Amino acid sequence: MAVPGALRRQPANRGLVSHCTHHHIVVFLLTFFSYSLLHASRKTFSNVKVSISSQWTPSPRNSTAPELQPCELWNSSHLFQNSEEATLFLGTLDTIFLFSYAVGLFVSGIVGDRLNLRWVLSFGMCSSALVVFSFGTLTEWLHFYNKWFYCCLWVVNGLLQSTGWPCVVAVMGNWFGKAGRGFVFGLWSACASVGNILGAFLASCVLKYGYEYAFLVTASVQFAGGVVVFFGLLTSPKEVGLPELGADEDEASVEEDAHRPLMGGDDVDDDDQNYSIQATDNDNQPKAIGFFQACCLPGVVLYSLAYACLKLVNYSFFFWLPFYLSSNFGWKEAEADQLSIWYDVGGIIGGTIQGLISDVLQKRAPVLAVSLLFAVGSLFGYSRSPNSKPINAVIMAITGFFIGGPSNMISSAISADLGRQDLVKGSSEALATVTGIVDGTGSIGAAVGQYLVSLIQENLGWMWVFYFFILMTSSTVLFISPLIVREIRLLLHERRLRMLAE
Repeated sequence: MAVPGALRRQPANRGLVSHCTHHHIVVFLLTFFSYSLLHASRKTFSNVKVSISSQWTPSPRNSTAPELQPCELWNSSHLFQNSEEATLFLGTLDTIFLFSYAVGLFVSGIVGDRLNLRWVLSFGMCSSALVVFSFGTLTEWLHFYNKWFYCCLWVVNGLLQSTGWPCVVAVMGNWFGKAGRGFVFGLWSACASVGNILGAFLASCVLKYGYEYAFLVTASVQFAGGVVVFFGLLTSPKEVGLPELGADEDEASVEEDAHRPLMGGDDVDDDDQNYSIQATDNDNQPKAIGFFQACCLPGVVLYSLAYACLKLVNYSFFFWLPFYLSSNFGWKEAEADQLSIWYDVGGIIGGTIQGLISDVLQKRAPVLAVSLLFAVGSLFGYSRSPNSKPINAVIMAITGFFIGGPSNMISSAISADLGRQDLVKGSSEALATVTGIVDGTGSIGAAVGQYLVSLIQENLGWMWVFYFFILMTSSTVLFISPLIVREIRLLLHERRLRMLAE
């Protein structure tokens, strides 16, 4: 019956605190800041787009250095005839990065489930830092400008950066169980937003010296972070002699029903599903499942498609918000970088609060649905924001709350739910694979979106870009509507059972 599970929520939340050790805190912080540094290096590129565009389309006049002939200055870095062509190429680079990132996510999830997660994560961080340094700093120092070289570097960077998210989610999933997962992962998933804030802050501090120094600083910090992860990260409790999460959860019957609303069928009392794989697997050694097996798990496809639409919107803000503020309102690039932080602040608060609410309800989809409906209204309001920095910042934070919050939930807490549901208890090494599928599908949608954003903006203007965002946000709700209906029915069913029990 669902009544005992519903009435035993509070002890489950207490279990989160009672099982927390200093190892959990270290793992939380290391995974948090490792992905923050990866996102900081991505944010740097979006924050210096105006400077890069100016460098690639210089003026033929040179009044500051008479000894330098104008034609030499023009030919040294002239890649485009005008800023519109440069903007379109910057959008193409975003698309190239996200497509390679998406492909890499599918592969990295599978690799992460079969190799040491610490090695894969550390290799990705250090190698990506070297590529970012070559892209933004080395090419500028050598005055080497080539479109094909930029494209190749950004393809490699996308593949290397894709090692981050599946690995950190898998490590977190190994250490933190069902109890309070929505809150813990909601708070932890702020790592991307903190990385955006860190990247924007570092870029704005050194941008006056040249955009190449923004890349240099973030790449150096990221490389150092990769070294720390290699020597300090514990990927599983068994590495320090603690019981594995699966064994600990099996003993805690108080958490029996935590995944059921998200992954289970329509029959609330169908307990036989829990033994579909367990009964046939007598080997206690965890085994990684295949890619197509992971795709067939309940909820994976629906959430992947929904995340493709939502990540398109979220990453469009991530890649284009500073550029939009500079070009649409005429604000200075450094000021636009600092103002764009408020979108991430809203996402941090939204992910944490909505994760906590989903823990209390033990349902994810209804919380997402309500937030996304408000997101449609906030997008419409932000598209009509006046030329006022305080008002723009407030509406931006509200938009981040209702878009960034659900995006953080799907990519972290819900991915962990999907990768550790009862159907794969005998194969706990499914977590990175499932995370790679969800985030990889989301990145494909985001990749297509970045090219469409630059195309729509060039031909129709920014207002139609926001209409496009509203359409994609509505599509997210549409994809998870079967899960919303099912979980609302379960909520009503549990409420009736509690009333009868009283």
